[in-house]
Amino acid sequence: MCGRFALTATPEELMELFGLLESDDFPARFNIAPTQPIIVVVAADGGGPGSNLPERRALLVRWGFTPGWVKDPRDFPFLINARAETAIEKASFRAAMRHRRVLVPASGFYEWHRPAKGSGEASQAYWIRPRKGGIVAFAGLMETWSSADGSEVDTAAVLTTSANPAIAPIHDRMPVVIQPEDFARWLDCKTQEPRDVLDLMTPAPEDYFEAIPVSDKVNKVANAGPDIQEAVVPQLVPKVPAKSDKNGDKPDDGQMSLF
Repeated sequence: MCGRFALTATPEELMELFGLLESDDFPARFNIAPTQPIIVVVAADGGGPGSNLPERRALLVRWGFTPGWVKDPRDFPFLINARAETAIEKASFRAAMRHRRVLVPASGFYEWHRPAKGSGEASQAYWIRPRKGGIVAFAGLMETWSSADGSEVDTAAVLTTSANPAIAPIHDRMPVVIQPEDFARWLDCKTQEPRDVLDLMTPAPEDYFEAIPVSDKVNKVANAGPDIQEAVVPQLVPKVPAKSDKNGDKPDDGQMSLF
């Protein structure tokens, strides 16, 4: 899954990558959490060949998808992720997959390796960013929820897929990454049906991301400074003692297991 991410790029960098006419000024954000506002990029009405209008625009939405048919969001869990393999069929995401596909700009995301109970290993947080730096665009879905009194809330979820071999040792899921050459096709909900973009919802290449072990500061939303991305040495965990040999001696190779 994707439960935290960061966006530290400048508005100018977003405008250049996504072809935006303008973008509101915003601070660098190192620890974006569910229910907080996030930037998404959508196809703009009126843009296209021969038009002076931008093809895309940026919006602020709440990270936590609420389907339009929900009567009371307090009785419905926030959906921060949608599984790419089932989003087309799921009632919660089916309409958004057809009509409201978006891009979620990020500088990278955080993931936690949580070992099985009793394994003796410690949990470890990772800052996962593009190996070449820059901005990554996650595939997202957007929905506008309307209350009985007419007020509206724009909400979004990040699509995830199975992890590639580089990320799999940390977690079995990862965000879907849309490459710049595929932005237009992903955002084109007028001519590109969900089945037409299935090929885009696959794991990123194995060498696309690098995973950096970081401290557990990222666990707390209040920790929002650049220090949460500083690399740490993963905690050393003693190996499970080997069984004694027939003489009662235990083999000792003098090593510790490093997660």
